[in-house]
Amino acid sequence: MSSFRFKSNSFQNHIFRLLSNSKSLLTRMASGENQFPRQKQDTQPGKEYLMNPPPQYNSPDYKPSNKLHGKVAVVTGGDSGIGRAVCNLFSLEGATVIFTYVKGQEEIDARDTLEIIRKAKTEDAKDPMAVAVDHLGYEENCKRVVDQVVNAYGSIHILVNNAAVQYESDSLEEIDDKRLEMVFRTNIFSYFFMTKHALKHMKEGSSIINTTSVTAYEGFAKLVDYSSTKGAIVGFTRSLALQLVSKGIRVNGVAPGPIWTPLEVASLTVEEIVRFGSDVTPMKRAGQPIEVAPSYVFLASNICSSYITGQVLHPNGGIIVNT
Repeated sequence: MSSFRFKSNSFQNHIFRLLSNSKSLLTRMASGENQFPRQKQDTQPGKEYLMNPPPQYNSPDYKPSNKLHGKVAVVTGGDSGIGRAVCNLFSLEGATVIFTYVKGQEEIDARDTLEIIRKAKTEDAKDPMAVAVDHLGYEENCKRVVDQVVNAYGSIHILVNNAAVQYESDSLEEIDDKRLEMVFRTNIFSYFFMTKHALKHMKEGSSIINTTSVTAYEGFAKLVDYSSTKGAIVGFTRSLALQLVSKGIRVNGVAPGPIWTPLEVASLTVEEIVRFGSDVTPMKRAGQPIEVAPSYVFLASNICSSYITGQVLHPNGGIIVNT
């Protein structure tokens, strides 16, 4: 396991391109241009820097108000997609942010995100850090992440469990033991293990936020194993909230709908990517990570959500779910 903090490097031009694309992308999606260019990434985890257009992690309309001042926040899978947008907003709101990424596979996205949150961080926050991990689905790796964070920053106030993988299949016969274990280890075992060890360093007023999915409520024929883990996350969130309420630690979830992230371009077919989100939501388009990340800010902030625990927010483009 390794980590790095931001150093001046040649990513300046790349970051400028990401920033300049953000506003134009939101305008394009809002105008009804709801199809994406043909593209496909053949391996997971997907790479955000290869996506066209790049996902929007920020918005000029977002106005921070110091909601997370003095907090230390850990975000798993924070190098790209929803995780990157959450890291960015947490930094804007005053938190010191640490995120994990897959060792040896996500270095470019991780460095981009470090640059983004370094620029976003407030004066009182400490420098952000990225922690490389082989696989969060194993307890010893989660313990090392938590130990590294606590050794560097002293405590944890906010934990966002967000890492995930998904693979499409038309039949249960295509899902062998190896794949089933990998999906469950990444998508739910990691949540258990990260939470188990982080809780040792979380006090009253802390918050845990778990990323589930609209598929936990609606199902998805080609994502049976993935949807099963997301359903498990809902049960985990509700039960843990009841267990920790007496300690003053809140546990909630976010269930995004179709959001334009590297996970999609690395797991869907080219045809599914082109029309992604446009045929399943009342808004007739996919969402952007910046449209989901404020839900995490809301749930992380005691100013906003001190009376909310055991609940799930649904930024999903208008899909009605039975919660």
